[in-house]
Amino acid sequence: MAIRDRLRVSQADAVVLAEVGVFLGSPACGDLAARSRQGLAHDAAGWAVRKRTLTGSSSARWAGSITKATHDQWALARRGQAAHEVWLRGQIASIEARLARPLGAKADRRVGLVRGYGSRVEWHAKSRRLHALKARLERVEADWAAGRVRVVRGGKQLARTRHHLDQAQLSEEAWREWWQAARMFLSADGESGKRFGNETIRITDTGQVCLKLPAPPAHLANAPHGRYVLDATVAFQHRGGEWRDRIMANRAVAYRIHHDTVRDRWYVTASWQRAAIPVLPLQAALTQGVVGVDMNDDHLAAWRLDVHGNPVGEPQRFFYDLSGTTAHRDAQIRHALTRLLHHARRGGAAAIAIEDLDFADGRCRERHGRNKRFRRLLSRFPTAKLKARLVSMAAEQDIAIVAVDPAYTSRWGAQHWQKPLTTPTRKTTRHDAAAVAIARRALGHPIRRRTTPPRNDQSDRYGHRTVQARPGTPGREETRPHIPGPRTRCVPPGSGAKAGDQCAQHRSGHTAEHGLWQQDSLPLSLQGTVRPARSPRDCTARPIRRSRYAPTTRRQAVAPPECPDAAASS
Repeated sequence: MAIRDRLRVSQADAVVLAEVGVFLGSPACGDLAARSRQGLAHDAAGWAVRKRTLTGSSSARWAGSITKATHDQWALARRGQAAHEVWLRGQIASIEARLARPLGAKADRRVGLVRGYGSRVEWHAKSRRLHALKARLERVEADWAAGRVRVVRGGKQLARTRHHLDQAQLSEEAWREWWQAARMFLSADGESGKRFGNETIRITDTGQVCLKLPAPPAHLANAPHGRYVLDATVAFQHRGGEWRDRIMANRAVAYRIHHDTVRDRWYVTASWQRAAIPVLPLQAALTQGVVGVDMNDDHLAAWRLDVHGNPVGEPQRFFYDLSGTTAHRDAQIRHALTRLLHHARRGGAAAIAIEDLDFADGRCRERHGRNKRFRRLLSRFPTAKLKARLVSMAAEQDIAIVAVDPAYTSRWGAQHWQKPLTTPTRKTTRHDAAAVAIARRALGHPIRRRTTPPRNDQSDRYGHRTVQARPGTPGREETRPHIPGPRTRCVPPGSGAKAGDQCAQHRSGHTAEHGLWQQDSLPLSLQGTVRPARSPRDCTARPIRRSRYAPTTRRQAVAPPECPDAAASS
């Protein structure tokens, strides 16, 4: 949990904060370099040596914060290195598979064949890219084995901008100020049991901010025990009550002070670790229905379903704009999710069903070819951010999140639910129907609907056959069984070998026909009432003759009993 507020500091406070931040940024950079040189040989003893080295030039508390931040930054770079290696292996495998195919070859998903490249020029360019990726993979593997990471305080992007100031439309002085602000260090981890949860950067319940100064700039202190009290106060508007309850109980709260050079403003961020939320059982979360959500490029399509899988109320759409800066996109996503959670609470639902989407491997050219527009659409699709934001925000509202398989939700939703849910006053879109399909899958109901047959073909004659079956009904996704034979002329004898072979998530790709409907043997209750035949000729099976105009049913007649004399002779 992290909350932020502005520090309306005076000119004297700004000078002190900048001097302390620059002073602590220098040992932080040196500690990161020392940690990078250690590589995989780092251990607790090495950590203690680094902390003792920093304690002499600052203080024990600041040394602990610096080493902890260094360790977190190195671990983050290490995880990014592992992710980059996985991406390189995936790219190499995709290019090698397409290079092995003939030029212009079509893809065949049934046998797992990818399409070939369109021309000889493209094939040659991809072969050169393959060698470049393999060379890059060798360097990444060598760095991974040696424990070497490529990391810099302030960020690589800002460091590279120094060589492209004209493209960034920055002057050297503006870049230098930005670089210095990014490399300052004014962060302190919290300590449970200490006063207000933090002894290094302390913020009281009245909003007073106090810093413990390091040893060299201790002459700047304006309070006892080498502390500096800012003139500005803090009043956290968002979750301020939760933060205040935490510091009054002397629980750990971490603070970070940073300078925004573009707006020339100072901000303070308070963060703490939330307790693990117990996972609610799925059946308990779905007792009041579920809200199905279909994530799209510009909006969230939601529809509430009851426990029986029936849509309730009207579909809802929560729009957002993903253009502009990162802060603007993040605000748009948070606003849309807030409206979604409020809609779920008003409807009485305790769960939200979303698709478990992942476009990490779908943004490359090897998968979608030259369709640059579609690749850009997938690149800006906020799947990971939406899921992370929704889970954290739903936890505050006591709403469970159910992730379902995204296979065929849009296709089957449009095929089975878009037209039935469309009325003269309501136009159901494909995305609304997909939201219904997602919610039904979360509830355990099938997505595909079985339509009622023509009136004269119903099994109970002018009755109504059940369209939907309960989740526990065997064969609820199967079609009506057909009696094979030349009389009905519907299914040839010997067909239907793949009867009922459908995946657990109701995926397509399986045949809709069903296997032979074999007749059960004679019940034991009827074996004692059968009258024995008088002659072997009576035991011969005779075909049942029917009129061509007589109505036929799908029920199968009971076969004649087996002749006792014939059974005894055999």
